[in-house]
Amino acid sequence: MRSMPVFVLCVLAAAMLSSVCCNHSTGPDDCCFKHYPIKLSQRLIQSYYLTDSRCPIMGVILVTKKNHHICANPTFPWVERIMKSLDESTL
Repeated sequence: MRSMPVFVLCVLAAAMLSSVCCNHSTGPDDCCFKHYPIKLSQRLIQSYYLTDSRCPIMGVILVTKKNHHICANPTFPWVERIMKSLDESTL
């Protein structure tokens, strides 16, 4: 009869432990789920970084001078120009 409360306690402890372990996963920090559709001016952008390869869609995150993060498609010509310009300015 005493085994039932011990069993229930073990099940509850396992459930609590699994929820704590799962919250600290090592997934990507930033992913794009939708690309910004409108062309942005290059003078608004201060930096960029590519999304992780584990994200659902490929993207580049453009960081504006007001520290807004905007997801864009890295194959768009205007995004390629911004990335190239920023790369050249840091050399």
